[in-house]
Amino acid sequence: NHTKTQHKKSQMEGSINILSLSLLLILSLAQGGLTNPNCAKFHQDNKDSSTLQVIHVDSPCSPLKQQNAHSLSWVDSVLQMQNKDTNRLQFLASLVAAGRSFVPIVSGRQILQTPTYIVRAKIGTPPQTLLVALDNSNDFSWFPCGGCVGCSSNVLSYDKSTTFSNVSCERASCSLVPRRGCDAATCTFNLTYGGSSVGGTLSSETLALATDPIPEFLFGCVKKISGSNTPPQGLLALGRGSLSFISQSESLYKSTFSYCLPSYKSPNFSGTLRLGPNGQPQRIKTTPLLRNPRRSSFYYVNLVGVKVGKRIVDIPPSAFAFNSNTGAGTIIDSGTVFTRLVEPAYTAVRNEFRRRMGRNTTVTSLGGFDTCYTVPITIPTITLMFAGMNVTLPQDNFLIKSSSSSTTCLAMAASPADPVNSVLNVIASWQQQNHRILFDVPNSRVGVARETCS
Repeated sequence: NHTKTQHKKSQMEGSINILSLSLLLILSLAQGGLTNPNCAKFHQDNKDSSTLQVIHVDSPCSPLKQQNAHSLSWVDSVLQMQNKDTNRLQFLASLVAAGRSFVPIVSGRQILQTPTYIVRAKIGTPPQTLLVALDNSNDFSWFPCGGCVGCSSNVLSYDKSTTFSNVSCERASCSLVPRRGCDAATCTFNLTYGGSSVGGTLSSETLALATDPIPEFLFGCVKKISGSNTPPQGLLALGRGSLSFISQSESLYKSTFSYCLPSYKSPNFSGTLRLGPNGQPQRIKTTPLLRNPRRSSFYYVNLVGVKVGKRIVDIPPSAFAFNSNTGAGTIIDSGTVFTRLVEPAYTAVRNEFRRRMGRNTTVTSLGGFDTCYTVPITIPTITLMFAGMNVTLPQDNFLIKSSSSSTTCLAMAASPADPVNSVLNVIASWQQQNHRILFDVPNSRVGVARETCS
């Protein structure tokens, strides 16, 4: 009897311990606003070395969502995103050149003036985790470091890592950083990102996405930020320059990657960044990848036309012409939210879209969106025509639909009128969502395939 009593007591104690752990886990998730069961997996270590999760920063699952002081209405959130695009395009204008891993991607709408998708990066030895923004139009990765003035509370504690080191001014790589300088023989940098000033030291550290470590990865260890338009936990550069992640990991991933961006409203961590030629889709429509020496970071493609319904819109060829001297042409960018077409192209597409709605349908506006409707409309298809590849967009990729009213807007706009961006067409993340976008640099091609990842 004594033995049975002790056994029952042990069972009860075990049950109480399990219950206590369960309550602690629930409380922990609740404190982070992550009570959705789909969110838990983002905070678990990923055992698949080829997949990383991607979510939007303002998703119900996002650990960064709690930074918002209040919830925005649908209209305010759309207008905010569009307003951020203006600064994003100014940033793009400033970027004039002077194995495999699956990484989860998260939608990050509320990361101010930055690429709107984030991945989890492990930096240092032992590894420290930061949620860093993806930017395929930038060559220089940077993360906030301990002691940074103007940074968020989530920083890299480099003094706790055994593999961290600063880079001397004598290293050849120092000549590649923006506005380089020297401070006690240490290479320093200063750059502008979305209207904010970012400065620090060029440093070296072990970086891993999923389980693939990249030793001596060169990045900017940020010591000071002036302004609020930067990703709070840093930036992972996927551009084509010498210091980009793609170039520094070339021996692992062969300058090849793809991503599927989930909807910014998706609560799931279902988007993925695939690194390396292995695991990429074998059957995918492709178009040639172009290179502009004056804007060497960008992934240029040859957009040749747009169809609204079955009709090819009458657009002058000069609107899409690639010109390395002026920077004109079309890029695919992960950081701009809404597609921008140069004024003659956008006006022609917009007018054809309006024509399909009928003469008696009243057109309204919403912020920078000039083609909105508050009555039910018949939606035509929109097809982006690239050299050798047509991409017909689902409605969710070219319309903004209010969940609280009947407002529907065409989710595109004209390029800004400034001298640089007025000649640049930008295929943005809203139009890319739920598509697999492949960047195959060695074979000079970009591929697009429909893939639901929201």
